[in-house]
Amino acid sequence: MKRFLFSLAAIMLLFAGTSNAFAQGLSLEGLLDKAVSLTEKGDKPGSADALTESVSALEKEAKSSDGSLKDKLLGKAGDLKAMIPLASAGKLSGGTLGKVVSAVKMLIGANRISGLLGKGESGLLGNASSLTSSLGLIKAGSSILGGSNESKLNGLVGEAAKSVAGLDKKGPAAKLAAAASSKQLGGIVSLVSSAL
Repeated sequence: MKRFLFSLAAIMLLFAGTSNAFAQGLSLEGLLDKAVSLTEKGDKPGSADALTESVSALEKEAKSSDGSLKDKLLGKAGDLKAMIPLASAGKLSGGTLGKVVSAVKMLIGANRISGLLGKGESGLLGNASSLTSSLGLIKAGSSILGGSNESKLNGLVGEAAKSVAGLDKKGPAAKLAAAASSKQLGGIVSLVSSAL
């Protein structure tokens, strides 16, 4: 009986730990998705809370950035902050929030890429998964651009994704991938920056 109770207590602690870790461990983009989802469901307090957490995480990310997109990120944090009273009152639509979130995701992705580019070759080599994830964020938000900007950006993202895949290789192949992807990634960052 004692062993059963001990096992039960251990399982309860494990569940408590994982649910708490889940609440604390949501990425910035996860928080943004949560805010959109709760807004679409009409969960006013949940939506406002998720937006508040998103703003805090976005401001933190912007302040830790020394790139050219810092001010744009802080501007979007201000836009999201202005939506919190609307969310609390149930006057915020998922579509309106979704457009701002798409722009934020593109800026987050471009900002993270910019940070790695700033470190030169060492920032690119071995960082294929991080860069791929950032390219995914840019692609996820690109629909708000529409028209030629959207198709141009998606074309650049597709090309860069191929080059980035080679950054985890060793030797000359990785160096070639770094040289190719550096130029492509720089073009993507500047396109996102000028489009937003």
